[in-house]
Amino acid sequence: MFGFIFSLLIGALAGSIAGRIMGSETSALRNIVLGILGSFVGGILFGLVGLSATGLVGEIIVSVIGACVCIWAGRKLFR
Repeated sequence: MFGFIFSLLIGALAGSIAGRIMGSETSALRNIVLGILGSFVGGILFGLVGLSATGLVGEIIVSVIGACVCIWAGRKLFR
């Protein structure tokens, strides 16, 4: 249970960081949701190329990259 809550917190942090990196002008709640989704997307993308994240910093980096991908994809789909 602690791992799941920790993953949600990392995803929320990643969404906030990714929103700033991508210059997203959406609500903070949407960035947090995209960050949580991005943590899963980042894990899948990095897994496909044979990389994995270790430690807190590695997980945050993977999550931020995944959230940036989600924000980019959302922009392309909904514009």
